Amino acid sequence: MGKTLAYKILEQHLVEGQLIPGEEVKIKIDQTLTQDSTGTMVYLQLEAMDVDQIQTELSVAYIDHNTLQTGYENPDDHEFIKSVAKRHGVLFSKPGNGICHQLHIENFGIPGKTLLGSDSHTPTGGGIGMIAIGAGGLDVAMAMAKGTYSLITPKVINVKLTGKLRPWVSAKDIILYVLQQLTVKGGVGKIVEYTGEGVKTLSVTDRATITNMGAELGATTSVFPSDENTKAFMESQGRGADFVALAADEDAVYDEILEVNLSELEPLAAKPHSPDNVDSVENIGKIKIDQVAIGSCTNSSYTDLMKVAQILKGKKVHEDVSLVISPGSSKILTQLAKNGALADMISAGARIIENACGPCIGMGQSPKSEGVSLRTFNRNFKGRSGTKNADIYLVSPETAAISAIEGVLTTGMGTDLAEIEMVDFGFNDNFIVYPKDSTKDNTPVSMGPNIKPFPLNVALKDDLAAKVVLHVGDNITTDDIMPSDSRILPYRSNVPHLSNYCFENIDKEFPQRCKEAGNGVIVGGENYGQGSSREHAALVPLYLGVRFVMAKSFARIHRSNLINSGIIPMVFADAADYDKISLGDDLVIENAEAQISGDEVIIKNATTGATYKMIPNLSDLEKKMIMAGGKINMIKGE
Repeated sequence: MGKTLAYKILEQHLVEGQLIPGEEVKIKIDQTLTQDSTGTMVYLQLEAMDVDQIQTELSVAYIDHNTLQTGYENPDDHEFIKSVAKRHGVLFSKPGNGICHQLHIENFGIPGKTLLGSDSHTPTGGGIGMIAIGAGGLDVAMAMAKGTYSLITPKVINVKLTGKLRPWVSAKDIILYVLQQLTVKGGVGKIVEYTGEGVKTLSVTDRATITNMGAELGATTSVFPSDENTKAFMESQGRGADFVALAADEDAVYDEILEVNLSELEPLAAKPHSPDNVDSVENIGKIKIDQVAIGSCTNSSYTDLMKVAQILKGKKVHEDVSLVISPGSSKILTQLAKNGALADMISAGARIIENACGPCIGMGQSPKSEGVSLRTFNRNFKGRSGTKNADIYLVSPETAAISAIEGVLTTGMGTDLAEIEMVDFGFNDNFIVYPKDSTKDNTPVSMGPNIKPFPLNVALKDDLAAKVVLHVGDNITTDDIMPSDSRILPYRSNVPHLSNYCFENIDKEFPQRCKEAGNGVIVGGENYGQGSSREHAALVPLYLGVRFVMAKSFARIHRSNLINSGIIPMVFADAADYDKISLGDDLVIENAEAQISGDEVIIKNATTGATYKMIPNLSDLEKKMIMAGGKINMIKGE
């Protein structure tokens, strides 16, 4: 029986366990990446471990999220990250260099390597043939300290691509179609592996767009084979020597198969407020738009922006539309400036903003009240743009550009677009700071006043009592739990301050209710915690006293972050029990340590007298973490 590409790479990195779906394994991690929104916590945790030397082949700290310096908070965080990176031999990518995922495939990604990143869109690296996994910050710190990462072995879905995309249909439309078919829950516990003749028609940056948004499926990661297109891309970046050809066996066996005929796809859009709420641009119709934003780690590549420049050349952005464009890297912006494409975009009326995440994370460029914004980004959760009542549609760069000209959602289907030729970028590391002769002893940590210690839990007690402090529905996102916008992002290293905003878009009374309760419990629906990898969505509830979360199901990364923090995630054995619990109910887990050691937990409702059977589904390692009150406590006790 042939092997999938995903299992081939995992097998080469296997340290402990067996690659059987559902079984826990430990794999070697070759590379890590962090970004500044999550990076301060990563490096605080790394420092807490008192590590002498990191164990990865390469680790890079990118600055791409909190680049607006309206006060001392963001630059202080950057200086802290830079100082810890220097102490531990971590490369530091300065602000302005670009977005971590685009930069990593340009400069450091290697086919067949493993990459763990403190950002949910780390699977972008799968476009170059890596097993690239997004994780919570503590898991990334552990990977740097120990060189390994533990995970539950995923199943593998084969998305088999046939045919070839028509003009005006792009890689963004492929992943939107896959999201439409599989939904935001369809990839949980799975790796998505792309095969078929259609793969050969897609560039590395096309593939990276697809693997990037695989995060919205809830997938562990997504991966493409490494082939001649991969080789050409790596040569264009001055890294041809790093190329390795990789593919699944011809007789590889997959757990599921989804066939996609690229020739039949049409321009698509994800409607508000979920990436899987997908329909065709034609069906949605010519809705009036107010803003277009092109960029993000999904669609800010050279190829994407050259298509945009081609569409905009000699045209004028509609008078009612604000068009903003953020290139993915300094190399891309440099090339656009050299070949005149940048001038074409500016002449058409586009605003060029910094090579950074920017509007994608609510860091500037929020739409007007009740505005309609087309974005080439990966998420359109309600309020993520910074405007709670705006409608955000996710579209391809081609659809975004032509719509900016017309003032309505539309497509240019029926007209020709020229092929974008590959250019030689070469290797440019002028924005990279390499640590030289630095050690813990000779390199002090720079820590500003906004950086506060991260909260730690306590060991599990025999009886655990908590009050229901929140009862929420399906698909609660990490943006819902811990909002991310220009008001709050500068305080990513200050959990006490962040606690004032926890769940603010759902229930402004939540923080105060937690403080009054002492110990709290959250009740959630399906796919609780979907979205980004930010462990603040676990650390802030921990700070507020949340001890366990009861839900119908959990998103992968958030579940891990809860366990890392010592917060117990449990799934209803009977989903009907979800409706039998009310805000303010007092719940009790008797003999908690013994119950958590087993396969089920009985929770008593001291208010109503009812009982609920819950399934923690914890691995042996996860049980140890819960018993100790989180991963840091477990490590300290070893």
